[in-house]
Amino acid sequence: AIESGDYLKSVGEYEYLTKQIKWANDYFIKCHPTANEYYFQVGDGNLDHSVWAAAEVIQMERPAYKVDLNNPGSAVCAETAASLAVASIVFKESDPTYSATCLKHAKELLSLAEQMKSDSYYDTIAGSFYKSWSGFYDELSFASTWIYKATNDKTYLDKAEEYAGYWGKEGQ
Repeated sequence: AIESGDYLKSVGEYEYLTKQIKWANDYFIKCHPTANEYYFQVGDGNLDHSVWAAAEVIQMERPAYKVDLNNPGSAVCAETAASLAVASIVFKESDPTYSATCLKHAKELLSLAEQMKSDSYYDTIAGSFYKSWSGFYDELSFASTWIYKATNDKTYLDKAEEYAGYWGKEGQ
């Protein structure tokens, strides 16, 4: 949408793409009801993967898992912040109100991730399905970079560069 938007518009595909981007990010916004909580998974992955059917027709308990200051999950919050920051760029001209909403949530989720600087949610059933093997600092850089691109606020670029120094590295 950002790099090839003009071409996608010329072939009539841009609207389909932006509808998909909005659909996903609407979900992320709904999962972020307050500045310091984010619901990142609904369902028990072990049970869900034992039945191959649509979630809507499965008759079983569907627990919701959230991260907050007491149950940290920096990687998942920062990844979501990056998506919302990208959406804010995509919709900046066509829907400035939605763009601002996405950016607000992106900043709040990055702030939450930075306050936690931990991924203890991996100790839950949800964590076994969504683990960031490299740690959370690369996600903090990723989110900071996209928020910088959305705002031109150099503070976020500085954060991205700072976090890069903490990235996990392979011993090669």
